[in-house]
Amino acid sequence: MKRVLITGAAGFIGRQCLPLLLEHGYEVHATTIDTPLLDQTNVQWHQVNLLDALQIRQLIESVAPSHLLHFAWYVAPGKYWSAPENLRWVQASLELLQAFVRAGGQRIVMAGSCMEYDWDYGYCSELVTPLRPRTLYGVSKQALYQLLEAFVREMGLSAAWGRIFFLYGPYEQLGRLVSSVISALLKGEPALCSHGNQIRDFLYVKDVADAFVALLDKNVSGPVNVASGCPLSIRDFVYKIAIQLGREDLIRLGALPTAPNDPPFLVADVRRLKEEVGWHPHYEIEAGIEESITWWKTCIPAL
Repeated sequence: MKRVLITGAAGFIGRQCLPLLLEHGYEVHATTIDTPLLDQTNVQWHQVNLLDALQIRQLIESVAPSHLLHFAWYVAPGKYWSAPENLRWVQASLELLQAFVRAGGQRIVMAGSCMEYDWDYGYCSELVTPLRPRTLYGVSKQALYQLLEAFVREMGLSAAWGRIFFLYGPYEQLGRLVSSVISALLKGEPALCSHGNQIRDFLYVKDVADAFVALLDKNVSGPVNVASGCPLSIRDFVYKIAIQLGREDLIRLGALPTAPNDPPFLVADVRRLKEEVGWHPHYEIEAGIEESITWWKTCIPAL
């Protein structure tokens, strides 16, 4: 049986991967530093601090996974771009990688980011667009990617690196674009936004999870963009949310400043994902927004 260890399994993307991995026939071992998800009864949970090298080694020795799906990282909104925790996660990821290989692991998929690219190019292709990250988070992800590539090449292993673009959906942390707009509108408050003319590439989190599970199942190697490939302005996306809630009157474009290095256009080339992995999105953006709104309605009373 294929035995997968998934890190960050209670997180935004990881939790959506769990039922998909079970459907694909994996014996699923999941890590969390907090309380395991009680609704995932067929998953074997491991409460572990992945920043502790000894705990990593003990975990890998006890599980002996054939596959590794690595999401765990520091991603606090508004902080993770420049947080020193990024360096600790590079080190922890390398410890995890080495322990996995020593235990006889076969297939590795790790989560990267569009922030590794040179954003001046706008249209990001894995094999063409230069890597020139401008944040500590992006530099850390790029460094881990390059170390992973060199290591698996020397060891003759199978590995892929999924570069995530802009995702949204249930369990998104407050402080991100979609979560902040939906929560504000549901409370009848103005949704403060930038001018909204930036073009981005949005993908619903359940599709992101499905793409990663598909990538884990394939023998595709190297970087693969995990995105929709469909350009959409932030303005149009925000109004799609507002229209579903009937609160267009509460959108405040231009109320927030844009970041100094905010690119006007950032969209993924998804030909590797479609042609080599054989994956296509299942959710139209309106359906993803509808599910996101439904989930946030259950959370608003507690905010």
